[in-house]
Amino acid sequence: MTSLLNPYLSFDGSAREAMEFYQGVLGGELEVMTFGQYGGAPADGVMHARLETPSGFHLMAADLPEGESMTVGTNITLSLSGDDTDDLTGYFQKLSEGGTVTMPLEQQMWGDSFGMFTDRFGIGWMVNIASEGNPETS
Repeated sequence: MTSLLNPYLSFDGSAREAMEFYQGVLGGELEVMTFGQYGGAPADGVMHARLETPSGFHLMAADLPEGESMTVGTNITLSLSGDDTDDLTGYFQKLSEGGTVTMPLEQQMWGDSFGMFTDRFGIGWMVNIASEGNPETS
């Protein structure tokens, strides 16, 4: 698999509604995972949603976890994902230089390696490296 660069949208409880709307307009397959599937809260909140369209568009989104607040205008992040550990780890290290790592790149409860940071220009990034046998999260 090649690595992908996608916009990642954050919502304050309306991720499912927004992604279903985008699917209705753009078409394609929508996959949704909830916080509840992984023991988190709010149980029906969207932990991760991915829309892949017939035109080749990829859009990802999530609701904020309980206790986090959203600021409109900063609710879009760039997401790098794939299964090339060396490339994606290198991107994480180089892009985060001079910025602020908010979550170190490490294995997560869903099996993938994942990390987040804000680069030195104020842009939020997420990096997800799919574990072997878990291609649906990339």
